[in-house]
Amino acid sequence: MTARPAGLAPRLAALAEQMTGRPLPVGLRAYDGSEAGPSGPPLLEIASPVALRRMLWNPGELGIADAYVSGDLQVHGDLLSLLRLLHDGAGGAAPDRRVRSLATALAGAARLALASRALGPRPPVPPARARDKAVIAHHYDLSNDFYELLLDPAMCYSCGYWTSRDPGYGLADAQRDKLDLVCSKLGLGPGMRLLDIGCGWGSLVYHAAVHCGVTVTGVTLSGEQAQYARRRIASAALDGSAEIRLTDYRDIDDGPYDAIGVIEMGEHVGAAEYPAFAARLAGLLRPGARLLIQQMSRGPRGPDGGPFIASYIAPDMHMRPLPQTLALLQDVGLEIVSAEGMREHYVRTFQAWRDTLDARFGEVTSLLGPQGARVWRLFLAGGGLAFERGTTGVDQIVAAVAHGSGRPARAPGRPARR
Repeated sequence: MTARPAGLAPRLAALAEQMTGRPLPVGLRAYDGSEAGPSGPPLLEIASPVALRRMLWNPGELGIADAYVSGDLQVHGDLLSLLRLLHDGAGGAAPDRRVRSLATALAGAARLALASRALGPRPPVPPARARDKAVIAHHYDLSNDFYELLLDPAMCYSCGYWTSRDPGYGLADAQRDKLDLVCSKLGLGPGMRLLDIGCGWGSLVYHAAVHCGVTVTGVTLSGEQAQYARRRIASAALDGSAEIRLTDYRDIDDGPYDAIGVIEMGEHVGAAEYPAFAARLAGLLRPGARLLIQQMSRGPRGPDGGPFIASYIAPDMHMRPLPQTLALLQDVGLEIVSAEGMREHYVRTFQAWRDTLDARFGEVTSLLGPQGARVWRLFLAGGGLAFERGTTGVDQIVAAVAHGSGRPARAPGRPARR
């Protein structure tokens, strides 16, 4: 008869191997002092029985995220390296092996829960979780000071466009090149009217007004972003050629525009609302005008954000495969001009943000609190891994109102609000 491993960590490691068919790929330390798995970093520490309780009440990604954000689960060493190892080791068992081991593993987990004091009432939800659907206020109104710390000087919170491997070429250069690329694809020039939906802190508004001589209207739902962008415009004496509106895109009624940019806002529109969103964009363009949408996508079987993103970052996030988005745009009469995949550029962008967060983690903690800082560390590591492994992508789509076809019909009535 095989002796049962002593200590909590070895018993957890044995259960993990039963489920996956592979040895635990990372070091594990438990609150009883026991350890298992490979030595050295990265190491996962179960610092409290509450960590196990969180994972029992919310099995899977959300329970682990709650435990990490609350500090009941700690990571020693590089978080991204740990996530890579766990991702690679998660699916090692053949299906028949997993079926045969499931009953044994569940029985062992029940005994372990009793022995480790993990049973008990549901732990309170970490305050850092998004509590409702007011996503823009939750995510973007954190603090302009925080985003100034994390982002490049232009305040671009979206994928950069990396055109060089030179050591002196960094995030600020990649974001500048992204803005140049957007303006070029839209064919911007003096006298044109540009609409920037989801304008953020005004990076495209400022860039297009200064470098292309266009008249720009930026739209955001974030009060913090609007204040920042308006100050930026005023300080550059752009009041006559740029404005920021704190409003919903559905309230824009002063078209037609010569060009529209939508930089990583379409993910937040929602699945049911996207057809009306596409029709609204088409209806705001003059014949021959161009639309550029930079938007995250997923593969045919890829996750749509996941429980952590839905609970902590963006409860309204919805991603679809690129061909589905192209079809939705074509359905409202837009012609697809080009679609450029930029997934590898987001790997480098997330790495740059992660480097900044790690280098200034003390400042981040002072601004957001310990839980908020851990949310961002987990988000940047997990998000970077999703782009690195190709489960999530990002694309720049250019569409146009075809000459001679007339402007596409507006959606009947006004798009419904969620």
